Amino acid sequence: MVLATTEMIRVNGLQAEVTLSAGGELQWRLDGSGEQSLAIESDVLGFSSEGREITLRGYVNEPRSGDGELGKRVRKDFVLVMPTEVLAESWSDRIRDFINSLGRPKRVFIILNPYGGKRSARKIFDTEIKPLLVAANIMYTLQETKYQLHAQELAYKLDLLKYDGIVCVSGDGVFVEVVNGLLQREDWDTAIKVPLGIIPAGTGNGLAKSLLDAAGEMYSILNATFAVIRGHKRALDVTTVLQGETKFFSILMLTWGLIADIDIESEKYRWMGRTRLDFYSFLRIMKLRKYHGHIEFVPAPGYELYGEPMKDGAICMGTDDVSEKGQNCVAEVLQGSYQGPSVCFEKSDWRFLEGPFVTISLMNVPWMGEDAMPTPEAKFSDGFLDLVMIKDCPKSALLSILLKLKDGSHIKSPYVMYLKVKAFKLVPGNRVGDPTKGGIVDVDGEVVARGEGIDLCGQEGDLMAYGPPIQLTVDKGLATVFSPR
Repeated sequence: MVLATTEMIRVNGLQAEVTLSAGGELQWRLDGSGEQSLAIESDVLGFSSEGREITLRGYVNEPRSGDGELGKRVRKDFVLVMPTEVLAESWSDRIRDFINSLGRPKRVFIILNPYGGKRSARKIFDTEIKPLLVAANIMYTLQETKYQLHAQELAYKLDLLKYDGIVCVSGDGVFVEVVNGLLQREDWDTAIKVPLGIIPAGTGNGLAKSLLDAAGEMYSILNATFAVIRGHKRALDVTTVLQGETKFFSILMLTWGLIADIDIESEKYRWMGRTRLDFYSFLRIMKLRKYHGHIEFVPAPGYELYGEPMKDGAICMGTDDVSEKGQNCVAEVLQGSYQGPSVCFEKSDWRFLEGPFVTISLMNVPWMGEDAMPTPEAKFSDGFLDLVMIKDCPKSALLSILLKLKDGSHIKSPYVMYLKVKAFKLVPGNRVGDPTKGGIVDVDGEVVARGEGIDLCGQEGDLMAYGPPIQLTVDKGLATVFSPR
């Protein structure tokens, strides 16, 4: 058993009695500044030693002025000068052994999207992310994406034995591509267990926001980077989005109706920055669309009273068929690749609802973006999707609901239906009052299907058709992600 060690040493030039505990925490007291501590696991990036000197490279919470609460993290070095080189070597060995016991990644493959967000990902990496990785002694290979689906190709071909994880410096889209690439591999069952990291540098950063918020950490690029460095992991549900033989694997959301229209159609106002979403939300509410359609779902325990019951029988979802390579198939199914979960439910387990609908969203995590939390009760690996829908709502109330997305309080509205589901099937229809135009099915920020009369700046080649059923099934905890705690 390793016991605590106490020595008289100098800390940043001042003499102090310092204790290094068996749990990897340093404690000391300096005249006039009271008791101080530094936890290697939660406050230290890495360390170096030379002669009698040990430098701990910290990333520590600074107290907020006046209230004593912890604020943002800052880089801060702690230099320990030991009485002898022998003692310095002994402490260095103990610190090294403790860090090694934490299971932190030593080498990662980084995929950076230079086109995402404000096209500043490379600058963010050089000025914010790289210094922390260097301080943590993490080796990395950096690859910039050059075209759509490049990240998917990289994940499909990558020699995973060389790395302890894959890190995406991007929005959610590149992360989704990586998941799809890993699940296309013949060794998908081991490949999908490689830890994945997300450092926000895009327009949509819902996964990074969700991970940090769940751990009580402030949302920032540096904190997301530190989450990768610390190496904590959590399981993440993966949703199979299926239409016939066409598959796509989702980790964030599916939306249809108002939210999808705002997310996708507001791209024409991208020059406005994030305010484009508020601006286009107002426009869409003033000219509110409703959509005919039909949904079926298997409610999670406790939500069985939502919707209308279906007749007896059995419905099986999923297939072991291998699809042919399609020209526009984002997640083409290859021989030996992941086919998605095959699950059967009694038809009596299913419920249904008929439209019209204003909006429908299914979420795997709480946050859709850094300032929108549609499903505050969503969990990362509970095997359920959180379903939020609005069938009818006055425009004045709808505006208030959208404003309350920022803190999740919108779910208290009587116009909002919120439940958890095990499986889901969407049959999207055309607009009420305009049967010549359909809507948009948005999965993880990308259009997977659109109805007639939808022109998105010449974008062509959707993954799925608009109208035939699109079904969703959840594979509980299939993927692994780096998480703050």
